[in-house]
Amino acid sequence: MAAYIYARKNLIHIIDIRETVRGLLRARKYLSQVVTGGSLVLFVGTKRQASATVEREALRCGMPFVNERWLGGTLTNFRTIRSRLSRLEELEALRASDEIDTYSKKMQSSLNREYRKMYRNLNGLRTMNRLPECVVVIDPKKEKNAIREARKLGVTTVALIDTDCDPDLVDLPIPGNDDGIRAVEVIVRQFADAIAQTKAAAAAQAKDDAPAEPAPVETPAAEAEAKAEADAEGEAS
Repeated sequence: MAAYIYARKNLIHIIDIRETVRGLLRARKYLSQVVTGGSLVLFVGTKRQASATVEREALRCGMPFVNERWLGGTLTNFRTIRSRLSRLEELEALRASDEIDTYSKKMQSSLNREYRKMYRNLNGLRTMNRLPECVVVIDPKKEKNAIREARKLGVTTVALIDTDCDPDLVDLPIPGNDDGIRAVEVIVRQFADAIAQTKAAAAAQAKDDAPAEPAPVETPAAEAEAKAEADAEGEAS
């Protein structure tokens, strides 16, 4: 991280804000390219300072997220994760119907406990119907399992990294304070804005490129009917 440190004071490293801005601009540009290509971006931030922000901003831009616990194999064993999501949907359907009343109290308690656990860990992955092209990580040191799986599959990683992290493990590092709630909010909001703006621009472009509806063509029968109506109105007047 020496290249990203501006100075050291009282045993505290001060990050060069110019490097933070450069990394942020590169990341925004790359995320826009990913979304333009129709690919997914997975947000990962399970630490307390990032959990709420990651969920809020990922939902705002319509991307999957992990903000509670990274399940081993989320990327490398994606088929199993999808099957667990199917189980989550089954439990939701069961809870919404009257069928759950036919189970014993002990079984109902067990099913509810299973649902709460699965909902907490898998709810953010509902929209991830395929592997993402990019993983956005808050603090790669804490999310080392996510970084390891992404590198194994060749998935690009974008990360907010502090001075205790190794930038060589990340494709697009953004030096900054990954322990401050305000700092995390600023960076993740920038990511979400880039994705949302790209989506809006693509939707507007698709609307403009859509073929215009053809004008109605009058058939001889319609022309005769229109003429008869006009003649009738003339006689009435």
